Amino acid sequence: MQGHVDQTAVCTNVKEAGGSWYYTFEYVLDREMARQGYMTVEKGSVTVNGVSLTVCNSGLNTFEVAIIPYTHDHTNFGQIEKGTVVNLEFDIIGKYLSKMMQFQ
Repeated sequence: MQGHVDQTAVCTNVKEAGGSWYYTFEYVLDREMARQGYMTVEKGSVTVNGVSLTVCNSGLNTFEVAIIPYTHDHTNFGQIEKGTVVNLEFDIIGKYLSKMMQFQ
């Protein structure tokens, strides 16, 4: 991750299960953002409020991340609840691939 904020998202759900917390986020995705690689993919990376995480359950404009107890307790994730707006940085690999495809 590069430390840039690409977009914001809204937390739409938080649930605890099996000792972990699962956060679901929704963001606005338009054609231009998708063309530039600003999206999530299953098992790809996304940064939420400066914390680099692995995506699970990636949808068109939604994704979920699983937070282990240590991360929950030592980052701002303990303060994120439904309706909280967070900063996102999308995976740089998608951005590079998108840029390369423009030259094909």
